[in-house]
Amino acid sequence: MEIIWPILALVLVLTGTFFSIIGALGLVRLPDVYTRLHAAGKVGVFGAAFLAGAAALITPSVLGKAVILTALLVIAGPVVSHALASAAYRLGTPVQRATRDDLAVARERRLAMRDSMDSPV
Repeated sequence: MEIIWPILALVLVLTGTFFSIIGALGLVRLPDVYTRLHAAGKVGVFGAAFLAGAAALITPSVLGKAVILTALLVIAGPVVSHALASAAYRLGTPVQRATRDDLAVARERRLAMRDSMDSPV
């Protein structure tokens, strides 16, 4: 029974390393800021979570820290990715190979609504 925990920890380390490598490759290979943020935000969180789980299995005294770290990564990762993507969009960073731009349509509607409210009747 004692051999199961190191084997499970090794599987978690290999899985976490795989996800981290895929995230790093996504940062290098993907064409624009938005897809790179997707790779870093999603895949990177999974890699770090699996590595924290492996650390908790190898050293049980860090279980609480690993759980807190994983929870903070799962909560903060998507929020940070969204904030960076929003800032890049507002700065005018182009979206490559996009077929539609929903944010531009929403902005035009909002501006049209604001203009109709400002005009005297």
